[in-house]
Amino acid sequence: MRLPYALALLLVCASFALPQAPKTLKVFLLVGQSNMQGKGKIEHLHALATAAKTRATYGHLVDDQGEWKPRDDVWIWYMGKTGELDVGFASPADRFGPELQFGHVVGDALDEQVLLIKIAWGGKSLAVDFRPPSAGGERGPYYDEIFTHTKAVLDELETHFPKAKGMRPEIAGLIWFQGWNDRVNQEHNDEYGSNLAHLIRDVRAEFELPKLPFVIGESGQGGPEEKHPRALSLMRHQADVAALKEFKGTVRLARTTHCYAAEPRHDGGYHFFGNAANFFGIGQSLGDALLELLPRGR
Repeated sequence: MRLPYALALLLVCASFALPQAPKTLKVFLLVGQSNMQGKGKIEHLHALATAAKTRATYGHLVDDQGEWKPRDDVWIWYMGKTGELDVGFASPADRFGPELQFGHVVGDALDEQVLLIKIAWGGKSLAVDFRPPSAGGERGPYYDEIFTHTKAVLDELETHFPKAKGMRPEIAGLIWFQGWNDRVNQEHNDEYGSNLAHLIRDVRAEFELPKLPFVIGESGQGGPEEKHPRALSLMRHQADVAALKEFKGTVRLARTTHCYAAEPRHDGGYHFFGNAANFFGIGQSLGDALLELLPRGR
């Protein structure tokens, strides 16, 4: 029996199906100084994740036996350490940073595989260490490190993450969480807004992504009752940059002053006391801000 011509043609075409387009790997850069490195105490986080009264908020981090539950649809690279999203991608090793809950927020929202590249060092200023070239003066060496590390990770993507074979990486956002070293220096504080705006423009130009989503994590050490004039000034600079007309719809400020529970204390106030709830909340705030910048439907 002869097949109808249209059906026969359909079967022939099916046998020569075109190869599928490569899957997109959404890449987010997490850049900053010590609080982006991460100072939240893992032991404190585990207590929160396993306690009956807080399990509704933190329970997704552990399994029914109270063991940490890595997330395989979100990968992370932190200064040479790679793996599935989990605790321990921080400095020192018994700490975690904003990347943890940020990764969960973004992973829940996106269908694509996610890669977080965390590039952070303690004690670094925007005025000197990260100084962008268009700000004038001596170019900051750690500004260049952003691109050096990003390129190195993506060039060796399948070495770091074998399951990334065939995936197409797409830099989809940069999260900036830095400010302490500039807020304690009046001269650096005064030029922070200008330097931050230059940083956003220069990073976008370097990546050839003029609308790259950019989240500014508020330098909220001191909490909602902060009174120090330099601290208040720097936070105003951060908010003002996020509100610039040229950045409308592509830059967001993520508030962190509410992430300031003072007890228990595992570190100093400049590190949000190393309190796990604070760093979890910072990650949530950064993630929420990013989602506001991503296309509808993501």
